[in-house]
Amino acid sequence: MLTRKQHELLRFIQVRLEESGISPSFEEMKEALDLKSKSGVHRLISALEERGFIRRLPNRARALEVLRQPEDATSKPAPSRPAEAGVAASSLTSGTPAPRTPANNNDVIEIPLHGKIAAGVPIEALETHAMLPVPAALLGAGDHYALEVSGDSMIEAGILDGDFALVKRTNTARDGEIVVALVRGEEATLKYLQREGGMVRLEPANAAYEPQIYAPQDVEVQGKLAGLLRRYH
Repeated sequence: MLTRKQHELLRFIQVRLEESGISPSFEEMKEALDLKSKSGVHRLISALEERGFIRRLPNRARALEVLRQPEDATSKPAPSRPAEAGVAASSLTSGTPAPRTPANNNDVIEIPLHGKIAAGVPIEALETHAMLPVPAALLGAGDHYALEVSGDSMIEAGILDGDFALVKRTNTARDGEIVVALVRGEEATLKYLQREGGMVRLEPANAAYEPQIYAPQDVEVQGKLAGLLRRYH
């Protein structure tokens, strides 16, 4: 037997998967079940996973798969917010195993978040062990990581302070591309790359900033910009 909250959470997850193909966020689950904190959601998910009702898809954020429904699935309605009140739940009332959601519908993956990078004066890139959930559609082929932008020198390229730069890992780039450049082995910056007169110019996208010019041996390309992720508060 599941507890009432476990039952409600299981059904809420399944309704959202059938509606959009993407698992609800922990914040959405917390609100739907009227819980005080996300830690309560973590405990409920762990309990459902231990009992074989759901499983977490590896290396993906917000990726849950409902494996089966409890036998008494008809007795309790799934919680929903007002906008979701009209979602049909007839497929959840049979007491039979729920259909599996294809893994490619859970299109959120996690990439390493390696701290802050300057979009103004170069600052030291801070290595961390954090991961950032990113829609897979924003990334192409290759190895990617994320850096949080600090500064405003790339605003004319649409890159704002606090954005997350999604970077394809590479040590080569063409002139005119936006790159992560490691300067003298210890400072990283996000700039347009230009080569001229045997020197490397790191060009800002803000008229208030001057280009930074270095000898080629002082600049190492560590990736090029693949996309941006922005939070709205």
